Amino acid sequence: MSLRWLCTIVFLCISIGLYGQAPKRPFPQHVIYTKGSIKPNHISQDRLDKLTLNFYKQWKKRYVKSGCHPGEYFVWFERKGDKQCVSEGQGYGMTITVLMAGTDHSAKNVYDGLYQYYKNHPANHPFLMAWAQTQNCRDLDKSTATDGDMDIAYSLLLADKQWGSTGKINYLQEAQKIISSIMHYEVNPHTYSILLSDAIEYDSKDYYDTRSSDFMPSNFKAFENATHDMRWKKAIDNNYRLFNYMQETYSPNAGLVPDFIRHINKKAVPAQSNYLESLYDGNYNYNACRVPWRIATDYLLTGDKRAKTFNDRINKWIRETTQNKPDNLSAGYTLAGNDIKHRYFEALSFIGPFTVSAMTDKKNQQWLNDEWDYLVNFKLKDYDYYDNSIKLLNMIILSGNYWQ
Repeated sequence: MSLRWLCTIVFLCISIGLYGQAPKRPFPQHVIYTKGSIKPNHISQDRLDKLTLNFYKQWKKRYVKSGCHPGEYFVWFERKGDKQCVSEGQGYGMTITVLMAGTDHSAKNVYDGLYQYYKNHPANHPFLMAWAQTQNCRDLDKSTATDGDMDIAYSLLLADKQWGSTGKINYLQEAQKIISSIMHYEVNPHTYSILLSDAIEYDSKDYYDTRSSDFMPSNFKAFENATHDMRWKKAIDNNYRLFNYMQETYSPNAGLVPDFIRHINKKAVPAQSNYLESLYDGNYNYNACRVPWRIATDYLLTGDKRAKTFNDRINKWIRETTQNKPDNLSAGYTLAGNDIKHRYFEALSFIGPFTVSAMTDKKNQQWLNDEWDYLVNFKLKDYDYYDNSIKLLNMIILSGNYWQ
């Protein structure tokens, strides 16, 4: 054996020892999305990748922090108050880290540390995560936030495909455990709508209510594939029907859905003001803003026509109401499609999902190109964890590097 080959083998062994299993789907992946969908085409693929990678490096440096125990990492919540981390952010961070593996040689080590933090903060029910931790790593309470659990579960399925499940963490087995718990404790068994939390029980006043942004159909399809549990198909079908009803009934022109939907078992209605979080709980606000991204992702990855139909209406309205100028986007809308008063400012959590939504039809090409430019030019330092994390996830999709 030549000295050159010997050195190569030694280097590879050292690399695997330092960073764990080599990634099978390293960034960039250049996924071929559903036929007819589009990506920004006014810049090269190499430039799309580089801009995404550069923003990832900034995001990781600012938001991935060491936990209170050796080997732990968490995604910093950043906002004022006593919260250190929320499960929503942990899910975002775990998904991002898996997808950026390869270009980031420490990704597996970081992912395992994020996983360990999740495991060290269980909710009242097995395998689900307590929704928030304070500055000293203590759980605020033992209830969950459903969206956080769903993204953590999805990230574990990605991790299984990225690194395999024969190492110290059986990612697939852990994914199946959390998916089973989500179905048992966070999905309504009568309507298959998504419960707000595992704290919602059959006699709770909000048992038939849901947060619109918790419907993640591409995640649900992956859950069904991983567990062979056909109830996930019921959840997909029932929630698509619910979203179609909400569009037709309450937002026929704009195609928007509200942050919270109530009384799904009877006649579904937008939540009243201050139902749970804010004056705008019945509007297209800081929860529902994620919906176009989640639904469009289902079309890009699986070609589900229901997803395209849903987003087509939103795309038509948003282009008309902004006159095809991204800088006219507002941070919040009524279901009638009017700007929420005093929300005439830039919010990446609204801009990013509208940009992903544009990918579902080639008619939106120039609009998509303009939105991409608008989105990427905002500086990380000017926004918080929520806006920046959604921006990064959306850039990964927009650059063609998000895979099922």
